[in-house]
Amino acid sequence: MIVDDHLLLLWIGAVFLLAGTVKGTIGLGLPSISLGLLAATMDLRVAMILLLAPNVVTNLWQACTGGHLALLLRRLWPFLLCAAGAIWLGTAALNTVDTKTLAALLGLLLALYAVIGLTRPPLSLPARHEIWAGPLLGLANGVLTGLTGSFVVPGVPYLQALGLSRDQLVQAMGLLFMASTLALGASLGGRSLLTGELLWLSLAAVLPALAGMGLGRRLRHRLSETGFKRAFYGALLLLGGYIVARWIVS
Repeated sequence: MIVDDHLLLLWIGAVFLLAGTVKGTIGLGLPSISLGLLAATMDLRVAMILLLAPNVVTNLWQACTGGHLALLLRRLWPFLLCAAGAIWLGTAALNTVDTKTLAALLGLLLALYAVIGLTRPPLSLPARHEIWAGPLLGLANGVLTGLTGSFVVPGVPYLQALGLSRDQLVQAMGLLFMASTLALGASLGGRSLLTGELLWLSLAAVLPALAGMGLGRRLRHRLSETGFKRAFYGALLLLGGYIVARWIVS
């Protein structure tokens, strides 16, 4: 049992402290950092479950504040609905596909997300295409979330391509992460993967995540946000590459 492994418990706490610090500093990165580090050291399905409670709590404020909730829901509801609903399809493979292969897929997604963050390609989607692109990319995002626990590709690039203001984009990402996390928890529970022990551990992980966010907010005014983001994406690229390389040599 995980609760009897004190070193593993310390590792989980340290991971969420670090991930929370990153999110507190630059406003993103908690699910990517925590999931990537945990998946590199334990079963991917366990890592996905541990992420649930910290991600809900840390994204609740982000999703519900900003003054654009009604506007974003009217515009993004097809995308969000498909992203959340398709997670059930992705989790169907968790008991049939080798989790090492799924972890390698996670590594690829993290590396791709990092490359997009580092290169910042010009992303633009005309409003007339949202009617089909939103549901299609939402479905893709949901399936990949169900398979790997990662919420970011292609969902975050899609939101970045909509021409939203910075505040709207931050709130829109919060909505995506919130909807996806709740749907992932329901899907894992419905497939009998969400045990009581892991749920309690996920709830306990909220504390170091919040402590990290508080530390990150203090660091925010002392560090260059641009430089820190580059370091974050660079570290994420290395982490994703490591997960893939571990799968190749296994």
